[in-house]
Amino acid sequence: MTPFEAASAAHRDIAWSEPFCSEGANCFRFGRDTAGRAYIGTTGSGAHVSDSVEALRALVSAVKAGAADHLLA
Repeated sequence: MTPFEAASAAHRDIAWSEPFCSEGANCFRFGRDTAGRAYIGTTGSGAHVSDSVEALRALVSAVKAGAADHLLA
């Protein structure tokens, strides 16, 4: 199995949460696969970020603390 095929197979096993939407159509969702990896993705495309649950928890905490505020100015 190629890395692309493995990624596609894992993608099918993702259990996605209900999307979080802001103004307009900016919707994000969180998911987890059967191997315990965590995902953040958009509802408008198949694009997503995957890492360990701990790493994505740290990312969300940092964003909530303002670490990415400079990107929104």
